[in-house]
Amino acid sequence: MKRLLLGNEAVARGLYEAGVRVVSSYPGTPSTEITEAAAKFPELACEWAPNEKVAAETAAGAAIGGARSFCAMKHVGLNVAADPVFTMSYIGVNAGMVLAVADDPGMHSSQNEQDSRHYAKAAKLPMLEPADSRECKAFTKLAYSLSEEFDTPVMLRLTTRIAHARGVVECGGREEAPLREYQKDPAKNVMLPAFARPKHEKVEARTKALAQWAESCGINRIEDNGAEIGVVCAGAVYQYAREALGDKANYLKLGMVYPLPEKLIRDFAALCKTLYVVEELDDFIESHCKALGVPVTGKERFPRCGELSQRIVQKALTGEEAPAPALGAPLPVRPPVMCCGCPHRGLFYVLKQEKVYVSGDIGCYTLGASAPLSAMDACICMGASVSALHGYNKARGEGAAKKAVAVIGDSTFIHSGVTSLIDIAYNKTNSTVIILDNSITGMTGHQQNPSTGFNIYNEPAQAVDLEALCRAVGIRRVRVADPYDLGLTRQALREELAAEEPSVIISRRPCALLKTVQHNPPLQAAPEKCVGCKACLGIGCPAISMKEGKAHIDPTQCVGCGVCVSLCGKGAIG
Repeated sequence: MKRLLLGNEAVARGLYEAGVRVVSSYPGTPSTEITEAAAKFPELACEWAPNEKVAAETAAGAAIGGARSFCAMKHVGLNVAADPVFTMSYIGVNAGMVLAVADDPGMHSSQNEQDSRHYAKAAKLPMLEPADSRECKAFTKLAYSLSEEFDTPVMLRLTTRIAHARGVVECGGREEAPLREYQKDPAKNVMLPAFARPKHEKVEARTKALAQWAESCGINRIEDNGAEIGVVCAGAVYQYAREALGDKANYLKLGMVYPLPEKLIRDFAALCKTLYVVEELDDFIESHCKALGVPVTGKERFPRCGELSQRIVQKALTGEEAPAPALGAPLPVRPPVMCCGCPHRGLFYVLKQEKVYVSGDIGCYTLGASAPLSAMDACICMGASVSALHGYNKARGEGAAKKAVAVIGDSTFIHSGVTSLIDIAYNKTNSTVIILDNSITGMTGHQQNPSTGFNIYNEPAQAVDLEALCRAVGIRRVRVADPYDLGLTRQALREELAAEEPSVIISRRPCALLKTVQHNPPLQAAPEKCVGCKACLGIGCPAISMKEGKAHIDPTQCVGCGVCVSLCGKGAIG
C-alpha cells in the first residue's frame, strides 16, 4: 500500500511497523505531528509528557523494561532532555529506544538555530538523517535494529523541510516485537561512578564499531556519475544538490551523520577533482573531512545561517542564478499575529498601558512582543520568564518589582515554570507572575496538556489545579482574571504589583480557536460615530482596519470578544 505522507507521519508509520509500544513526547514544531500520527495506531501507547526530559525518561524506562520506545522533540527540547539522554548512552537499552529531534534551519518557529548533530557527537549516540518521507519510515525501522544490535539509544534527525514535506511511502504491516524479559542488572542500569567508568570504555568501543558499520551500510552511498565535482551531503540538502546539479556531480549521500565514515569519504574523494561539503548550519561534516586530511570546500561558499535551497546551492557551485518563479505582483508581507478573539490580546494591551517590564516566554503569547502591542521585554526559553523575572527583581530591587511581571502559558508553566515559581517563593522576591491559561497548548496546534483535563486521545484525565499548585509551592496571593475584561484585568494587575509579597494572576479564557468555544455575533463600527482616532487599532486585532478614514470590522473574522468596545471613547463599536 502506497500513501502520500508527511515526513513526520512516515516516522510514525515506521514506529507502528517496527513494533514500538510506548511513545512519550512534548509537542514542539516541527516534530509535533510524529506523536499525533502515532496516537492513531491503537497498538502504540502514546502520551504528551509535561516536558521533554520526562518524555525521554519515560521512553528510557520503557526500553529498560523490555518494550521498544520512542520520544520526539524539537531541537530546543533536546536541551531539556539532555540529562537523561547522555546517561542513557552509557546505560544502553534492553529493547530499542529511538529519539527523534527536529531541527529548524531558518527558524520558522524557533528562538534559535542550533545544530543537533553536535548532541549526537557529545553524547556518543548514533544519528540517522533521512532525506525524504520514504527514508523517514525506513530509517525509523532501521534505528530500532541498530539500537538493539549495538545496545544504544539511536537519534533520528529531521529538519523542518523533511518533517513537513510529503512523499510517497510504501506501507507495510506491523512486525511485533515481543516484550523482552527484564533482568536485574545494577552494573548496567545504575550509573554510580564505579559502574559508569567501565561503561564509558564500552561507549568508546561502541562508537568505533558504529563507525565501521557506517563504512559499508546501505544508507551511506556513493553515486558515481563520472563527474569531476563531488558533493558530500545529507538530509534535505541532498535533494537541493540533486536538483541543482543533477548528473553533473558525484554524490556521497550520508544517511548516518554520526559517527561518520572515514574510508568511504576518502574513497569518494579519490573519484573527484573538486570536493564540496554542502550542509545546513554548522560545518559538522566538513570538519570531519578536514580532520581526515581530505581537502574540501564548504562554509567558504555556503552560509552558516538559515536554510539552503536548490537556488542557493546552484549559485554557490555554478555561479548560475536560477530564474525566480513568476508570481506576478510581489506578495504582501504578513507577519504572524494573535488570532481574532485571542484572550492574550487584552492582557498585553493592559500591560502596555501600565508600562510594566514584561519577562516573556515561549508560546502564542510571544507575539505580544510585536507591534502594536510591543509589550514584551525579554524572552529566553521555555519556563525562563518566571526565573528571569526573579533574577531581574533580585538585581534591580523592590522599586523595579513594582513595575515588572512574568507571563507564561498554562502548558509552559507545567513544562518548566513551576520550578521557577518555587524559586520565587523560596528565595523571596516580590514578583508577580501571570499564567495565561487558554485551556490548550496553542502554538503547536492544540495539543492537550496536564492542566486541560484531557489526554492525547481527548479522554478525560486528571487536571492540574493551577490555583492549588501555586498555593502549594508557597504563593499565598493567587487570583483569576478574565482578559476580555480590561478594567478588571487592570485592577488585578495594579493590586498584585502593589502587594508586599509574591503573587500569581491566572489570566483565564479559552483559546478562541477551540471548537468548544461559543462566540458572540460579530461587532460593527458605526461610521456616523467614528471620528477616525484609530484607538481601536491599538490592540492589533486582524479584524479591525480603516476604510475611508473610519474604523471597519470584518464580520468574517470578528468573534465578538468585545475587547475593542472599551477602547472607543465615542461608543462607535457595538
